[in-house]
Amino acid sequence: MPETRAPSARGRVGVLLPLDLPARDLLSYARRAEVLGFDQLWVVEDLGRRGGIAQAATVLAGTEHITVGIGILPAGARNVCFAAMELATLAQLHPGRLIAGIGHGMPDWMRRAGAWPASPLTLLTEYTLALRRLLRGEPGPENGRYVRCEGVTLADVPDIEAVPPIVLGVRGPRSQQAAREIADGLLLAEPATPAYITASVRHLGAKASTGALEVITYDAAAVDADEDTALARVRAGLEAVGEPAWAAHIDPLPFAAELRAHRAAGSHGGEFARTLPAAWVRELSIAGTPEQARAAIAARHAAGATGVVLAPVGPGTVACLDSLALALG
Repeated sequence: MPETRAPSARGRVGVLLPLDLPARDLLSYARRAEVLGFDQLWVVEDLGRRGGIAQAATVLAGTEHITVGIGILPAGARNVCFAAMELATLAQLHPGRLIAGIGHGMPDWMRRAGAWPASPLTLLTEYTLALRRLLRGEPGPENGRYVRCEGVTLADVPDIEAVPPIVLGVRGPRSQQAAREIADGLLLAEPATPAYITASVRHLGAKASTGALEVITYDAAAVDADEDTALARVRAGLEAVGEPAWAAHIDPLPFAAELRAHRAAGSHGGEFARTLPAAWVRELSIAGTPEQARAAIAARHAAGATGVVLAPVGPGTVACLDSLALALG
């Protein structure tokens, strides 16, 4: 096994733990990502899949230095007092290695779970403010419309420099604008094109331009010595692009109207992704040769991303991970 590489002077690059990765392979995947030189490993919490906190705890305990991000914990799914206890424990055991993503959650999932509020932004605001106070060892704020933790204080909290950043995994302009006041930045789910990153950074205002806030991005990714092979592989990760929930991602693109027309023409799922023009695929993903992938990553950093996370698409989990590492340079 090659020696572990320390992060380079380039912008941070992470990798996503695949949703369909068998649980028995979780640790081997995480350790391989660390050896290959990825700066971050992000775990996903989707309804019916695996819990984000359990995955993060396992990865942190089984690796040495890679930063672990949780994307995302829906605010309506966990009492803020107990979420703070979990995150504080992880941050104490693994100081400086945790980032926590908080969001609304997908509306249909949250409704099925009986946890979708009348005012999602109010809940997210109350929740994030309370969570950050608790993690700093401060008493919980006055009870709000949804969040009740007034006077609660955690007995054990991480040192102030090890308090995990809280990033909001949100799409809408109002929610993104709120992040500059209540959180440590944004988590932008795929597709996070440079145009979408620029629009989101604008919502964050001056804090983002000074580097005071995190901007973490996800993108479907495939890397191969042959560009056509990589582009063909990554299309499977673009099947949902163009659905209504992705409007904020699509609006800043110069071909937004054409993409919507393509979707409206009756092309859905796999057919939609297979028939996307190659130029659109290049813009909507990080795909191509190692040099092209590095250029796509650099473009996202230049647009304001502090961390670019590659979401692997394609068969062969470890082989796919190894191919993505070719983009690290």
